[in-house]
Amino acid sequence: MKRRTWILSALGATGALVVGWGVMPARSRLGSPELMLPTQGDVALNGWIKITADGAVVLAMPRSEMGQGVHTALAMLVAEELDVPLSRVRLEQAGADKIYGNVAMLLGSLPFHPLESEGGNKPAKVRVGEWMVGKIARELGINATGGSSSVADAWEPLRTAAATARASLLGAAAAQWQLPLRELTVKDGVVSHASGKTAHYGELAKGAAGTAPGDVTLKDRKDWKLIGQPALRTDIPAKTNGSAQFGLDVRLPGMVFAQVRLCPMLGGTPGAIEAKHALALPGVERLVPLEALGGSTAGFAVVGKTTWHARQGAQAVDVKWRQRAKGALDSQQIEASLLAALETGSGSTFHEKGEIDKAEGGATRVIEAVYRAPYLAHATMEPMNCTAQVKDGKVEVWVPTQVPQMARAIAAKVAGVDIDKVTLHVTLLGGGFGRRLEVDYVAQAVRVAMDCGGRPVQLAWTREEDTMHDFYRPMHVARLRAAVDGQGSVSSLRIKSAGDAITPRWMARGLPALSGPFDMPDKTASEGLFDLPYGFAHQHMSHVATRMDVPVGFWRSVGHSHNAFFSEGFIDELAVQTKQDPVAFRRTLLKEAPRYLAVLNLAAEKAQWGGKLPAGHARGIALHESFGSIVAEVAEVSLHSGKPRVHRVVCAVDCGTVVNPNTVAQQMESAVTFALTAALYGRIDIKDGIVQQSNFPSYPMVTLAEAPVVETWIVPSTRAPGGVGEPGVPPLAPAVANALFTLTGTRQRALPLNT
Repeated sequence: MKRRTWILSALGATGALVVGWGVMPARSRLGSPELMLPTQGDVALNGWIKITADGAVVLAMPRSEMGQGVHTALAMLVAEELDVPLSRVRLEQAGADKIYGNVAMLLGSLPFHPLESEGGNKPAKVRVGEWMVGKIARELGINATGGSSSVADAWEPLRTAAATARASLLGAAAAQWQLPLRELTVKDGVVSHASGKTAHYGELAKGAAGTAPGDVTLKDRKDWKLIGQPALRTDIPAKTNGSAQFGLDVRLPGMVFAQVRLCPMLGGTPGAIEAKHALALPGVERLVPLEALGGSTAGFAVVGKTTWHARQGAQAVDVKWRQRAKGALDSQQIEASLLAALETGSGSTFHEKGEIDKAEGGATRVIEAVYRAPYLAHATMEPMNCTAQVKDGKVEVWVPTQVPQMARAIAAKVAGVDIDKVTLHVTLLGGGFGRRLEVDYVAQAVRVAMDCGGRPVQLAWTREEDTMHDFYRPMHVARLRAAVDGQGSVSSLRIKSAGDAITPRWMARGLPALSGPFDMPDKTASEGLFDLPYGFAHQHMSHVATRMDVPVGFWRSVGHSHNAFFSEGFIDELAVQTKQDPVAFRRTLLKEAPRYLAVLNLAAEKAQWGGKLPAGHARGIALHESFGSIVAEVAEVSLHSGKPRVHRVVCAVDCGTVVNPNTVAQQMESAVTFALTAALYGRIDIKDGIVQQSNFPSYPMVTLAEAPVVETWIVPSTRAPGGVGEPGVPPLAPAVANALFTLTGTRQRALPLNT
């Protein structure tokens, strides 16, 4: 069956999926009150909102908190529409119903309306394709935290749910007091009337549960009290006093601990295993073989009384590892293959405009460059871990995950039980960055728990296993070519990239029902190249999809993370080659994209572009849109002992309506630090199938002493919210590289940057 036929068949099989779900208003995602967990004294008004006896609000939270502040932002939306203090909103984990589903991981960058456009290249067919896949994702109830989509996805449904609850509560008060609804007011969760009658939400909840809400209207922007105002993060007190529960904090009666040890050669397997000595060590219980579960490399786990006992046992096992049947992977050979693919591969065309061949044929000169980006690991602060218990035909899992429904499904599959026999608890995540979109470690924990006689087992990876067995950001290369006409203007831009596609591999691992026998073109491979805002008259952007067998996955900002380095580095090259200032050159190309131009101008102004700098310092700039937001960054750089030192980064961001400006600033600071680590140090090398980096000495992070001052400036907007967690990553590397060119006169076209 052809892939196209399979997709059309799937759409047909889902009936009114696209039409029905696509045209429904946000209130169609309110859900039944029965979806909220029953608690004595609480009254659920819909699938999102519950009112406690003392008038507090409980919000069903479907998104994972991994430091991005989403638990605060979504609570702010509810508090705003219900007119309660933020401190009066509590959270409980949402269930598995499809109303909590979102589109994040299938689309990566869809926090915008599919047919909305302002400048740029994104063709309508790509936008409509994203829209259709988004409807499938929602109907299937795919719940993922990522793609910077949490606030964007909740923006209308969650406010509507809260506004509907508010309308029901006001209706209950009006009915109880026999007063006109229009004469009632709400402040801090208390309904009042000029006659002196008052009642808090808890006193009205039972009546509201049986009251039709009538007309439901969202608050006007002018009446907002919380949205747009700085708010303290609600998760910080627990993280400060130690009461917050991350995955590794889970402790249960009778719990044992497991340590994984996977084949060091990617895709390899264990041969002969001698575990007699290891099992004789104090506190060591058993060895459990692990197949390549969830897409991971095969190996085994050792169970012990404590993590230390399990780790000692795992290291004491004598094992003969076997290379994969197809031969050892090698990153240098892979890079050579990708460069060859630029020459021989036809690729998929993602965007074309004008007559590119004619423009190049009539050019007075052609400017060309090849850019490269390496494999990268996620290196989350909290290594992979999961606690599982298999007992009496049921499975219970405690896990830091970005995809609770997928984690629940893999647990059921491994244990051989129906999915309704699996209870899953999402803990706080010590970092995600896309790594916890995978469920390999969940599958391993359940497999080990099946051998532990009903006791809970906490399975953990060491930092070394985490670094050497990641689902890496793929290695990519790109050739960029521009034609200069007789007037000295750049008339065309052609970009051809090559590298592995992520989405098909991820879907095959985690969503096999949506995966097919053939790979469709993966837009994450070319995003940030085919949708540039610059107004070149002639354009052609294509990508050659490869399959190098290195496990690849989503990494913070996905394809944008390296494609922005390619495109913005080359844009600077064109400015230099045509003897123009980099900011002025970009301005000429953004005449029909005023939103982008405003962001560029704000960053340049706040960074004092063109102003005086200390001796030995230089500035570089980059502009990029991703996940519905536009970010420009100016990096101030110098050289210390021949190494780059970034002193200051000025960020300008248009992310639509801002819920919490504090979070925007925090996420820009986080993105800059994360991206700077990758720009200066990040690379994964593979030799003889073995990842050469293993821990922070060989895979270093930016230290506190190296961290630059980060300034964030927000462009006011009334658009719906865009992403924040990921858009700050892409512009950093090219901004630093462009500054280094000014300092040294040498153009660096490969990451990580060095001099």
